[in-house]
Amino acid sequence: MQTILNLLSLIGSLALFLYGMKIMSEGLEKFAGNRLRSILAAMTKNRFMGVMMGILVTALIQSSSATTVMVVSFVNAGLMTLTQSIGVIMGANVGTTVTAWIISAIGFKVNIALFALPLIGLGLPLIFSRKGNRKNIGEFIFGFSFLFMGLNYLQTSATNLNIDVIVANLLSHMTSDSFITIIIFVLVGALVTTIVQASAATMAITLMLFDMHIPGFGFELAAALAMGQNIGTTITAFMASLTANTQAKRAALAHMFFNVFGVIVVLIIFYPFCQFVSWFVEDILHNSNNPLFRLSAFHTFFNIGNTLLLIGFVKQIKELVCKLLPLKEENEEYRLRYISGGLLSTAELSILQARKEIVVFAQRCRKMLDLINGLLNTEKGQEFNSIFTRIEKYEQITDSMDLEIAKYLNQVSEGRLSDDSKMQILQMLRTVSELESIGDSFFNMGRTLNRKREYTTEDFTDKQYEHINNMLTLVKKALDEMVKVVSREEGIQIDYHISYNIENEINNYRNQLKNKNIVDINNNVYSYQIGTFYIDFISECEKLGDYILNVIQSSSGEKLKV
Repeated sequence: MQTILNLLSLIGSLALFLYGMKIMSEGLEKFAGNRLRSILAAMTKNRFMGVMMGILVTALIQSSSATTVMVVSFVNAGLMTLTQSIGVIMGANVGTTVTAWIISAIGFKVNIALFALPLIGLGLPLIFSRKGNRKNIGEFIFGFSFLFMGLNYLQTSATNLNIDVIVANLLSHMTSDSFITIIIFVLVGALVTTIVQASAATMAITLMLFDMHIPGFGFELAAALAMGQNIGTTITAFMASLTANTQAKRAALAHMFFNVFGVIVVLIIFYPFCQFVSWFVEDILHNSNNPLFRLSAFHTFFNIGNTLLLIGFVKQIKELVCKLLPLKEENEEYRLRYISGGLLSTAELSILQARKEIVVFAQRCRKMLDLINGLLNTEKGQEFNSIFTRIEKYEQITDSMDLEIAKYLNQVSEGRLSDDSKMQILQMLRTVSELESIGDSFFNMGRTLNRKREYTTEDFTDKQYEHINNMLTLVKKALDEMVKVVSREEGIQIDYHISYNIENEINNYRNQLKNKNIVDINNNVYSYQIGTFYIDFISECEKLGDYILNVIQSSSGEKLKV
């Protein structure tokens, strides 16, 4: 019974460590918010700045997995190129070594749990603060405290469970100085990291085991476990990319190639490399009292060396993953391009993916105008039916996009969000609803033209065609402004009243044509039936103008005023 309790305590300690890391990371990300997104976009203009950005972000949020999933999400959303992502991923591998240094310095020698409760007391009032930034700082403090409390309990639970005896017994059946054993420990490190989904947690366990001075578990075996973690951590990003687009899959594959290549190279020179690290810590740093520094230094040298080795071959890595995963545009044309049910990064950053998808939604709605013009300008029955079928298909696509984007945004809203992000999600939900209405409106225009073709042999007069084309020209201007507003970048100023003025023109022109239609029917210029089809089409254009203005209002975040 005691063994079961100790085992559950060990699992609970690991859970507390992981939970602390999670809320610490989320608190920092929410605190950084748009600034983090802007920094990532601005600082990845070349591979070296990308590496530095990867180091900085990962050192701050203490999770290379979170950084790489974020990067895959950015590539998936078209916010970062594949080349930029490779640089950031290289930096993330270096940044994650900071965790090992912190644990080596204070994790086991100082009982940080004694300071954890006072820190939680300090963070408590901040957690209940109404100001978002203070609350985010409070979450960061709570996460930091939980992380080191979990680390402290992990060591206590491992001692109570006699982990050192268990590991020593296992090692007694293996030759500790065998290269085969080194490879086995690399694979074990990869497997454990894959299961835990956090290389920092696996590194903490490795440091804890190494600190226990277990017979047979020396520096080389601990280093092999650390190398395995570098392979296991790539699985998180790879799994995140499974339902993403091809570019995101390429970024995840580049991450996997980078880390596996580094492990293979270091395995070739494993023993000399370990000797070099030991020499550096003992003779250069003059620190032989803390053996954990050797393991942290190995982890750091491995990742820095791998980065220096491959940073000059970013272009070649890109070409390799592009050959292994060729782009298949035809398979991605009629599905969500940038978001999917299987890929949900941090709640704050997922908003960027949804925004990019909404831009695609708006552009697809804009294409429907070209199809309507095609219906008006064709006389061949087969060609007309082909175009009308495409309009029906596009309308179904807009329905699906509305449902899928709304579902994704609802998933995001269940996460821990800042007030600004909650407002953005509400605006985006309204935007996708109005875009779906635009798709319906174009379909109604197509159905009107189709009914005219089915129920009468009479055609619109030249004057009616002129009026229809004039109205569609106004609709085109409105749609172009809409796409410009929806796809605008942060900080870009747009005069939203241009759209309001176009909508006024559409309303006035509709009223003018409606009055003229009554006069023309009474004067027998054309039949009542053709007049009905004509004014139905014109009225639908006016409704379309309303939906377009609604999209612009929801995207701008404010009600337009005269």
